Amino acid sequence: MEVTLLGTGAPAGLPRPDCSCAVCATALGPDARAATAALVDGTLLLDLTPGAAFAAARAGQSLGGVRQVLLSHPHDGPAVEVPAGLPQPGRVPDGRELALLTGHRVRAVAMDAGGTGYAVTGPDGQRLLYLPPGGAPAGLEGATAESYDMLLADVVGRPDALARLRAAGSVGPTTDVLAVHLDHDVPPGAELRRRLAAAGARAVPDGTTLVVGAYEEVPDVPRRTLVLGGARSGKSVEAERRLETFPEVLYVATGGTRGGDTEWAARVAVHRERRPGSWRTAETTDLVPVLAQDGPPVLIDCLSLWLTDVMDSVGAWDDAEWAGGGEKALRQRVRELTAAVRGTRRTVVAVSNEVGSGIVPATASGRRYRDELGRLNAAFASECEQVLLVVAGQALVLRG
Repeated sequence: MEVTLLGTGAPAGLPRPDCSCAVCATALGPDARAATAALVDGTLLLDLTPGAAFAAARAGQSLGGVRQVLLSHPHDGPAVEVPAGLPQPGRVPDGRELALLTGHRVRAVAMDAGGTGYAVTGPDGQRLLYLPPGGAPAGLEGATAESYDMLLADVVGRPDALARLRAAGSVGPTTDVLAVHLDHDVPPGAELRRRLAAAGARAVPDGTTLVVGAYEEVPDVPRRTLVLGGARSGKSVEAERRLETFPEVLYVATGGTRGGDTEWAARVAVHRERRPGSWRTAETTDLVPVLAQDGPPVLIDCLSLWLTDVMDSVGAWDDAEWAGGGEKALRQRVRELTAAVRGTRRTVVAVSNEVGSGIVPATASGRRYRDELGRLNAAFASECEQVLLVVAGQALVLRG
């Protein structure tokens, strides 16, 4: 089964008309995208968009053999003209299945938002799932897993849809995950590729023809990642984004509750509201046992607070205790942590502050903390496949 993507953009396209944002200003050439539409084996058209016939011609295809046109979502804006000879488009009621004369079977999949998804099975048994913009499948809990060879979905706008499908077993390691309905949320080019790679997904230009079931090499999701950055740089958002397509995540908060500190409680609340409801939270600084256990991916936020707790426990703030064994004890704790990172079988994303580039602290204890955090970051980074530095919300890849 072959799929030609006549468009891969959001319903308004990319760049959006009359939008002056930085992403729209740079979405040119191969990064420009028409509204998403998919032509399956030249006989089934999923979503009819303006200029579909011209888009097909540019891709070396024809709409002359199309026998069924299915819409996945309401079209906003002027009515789309149906090209001559093309059947009238329609939507299939949720759960209903169509059997086409071409040997394709199409089942309408219910969404948790407006729109309809379509599960397409080709004559040779290949399976494709096409989801509308902003939609995720509903009612997957307890459903019989149906594994798809290819997924076309709004990966950027609804990463939780991919997480749900993975949890249900509908998307597995061999599923080719394609991001469509791409909007101006992410800069095109390298940044889009980087974010999709972290989700085990990819994007292709308009007009690309894909073979469902063919092996496509997608960059492996890094198993261990360290995200560095300054205060309010966006490092925690970046770390959370890297795991939002996973069905289960253990969020390890190392800062504690700090009873009575209302400002800290407000910070914690913001983080909790941002996290998916399926994530589990553990408040602990005992990281070695967590990393030694098998389980879902772990997000550690953050190493700088872990270091503060360890320095408290070894008496690092007192010069006499530091010289009398505190420094040696701290080094041992850091070695134990990095050994646990090296040996863990879990996917790990850790956050830490980068404090060594600013003003030299005025106190000896401040300078000691700065130096030890620099050493910890370097040791932890040496065990990670990918290391990122976040500056002004922009992630720079230092490794991987």
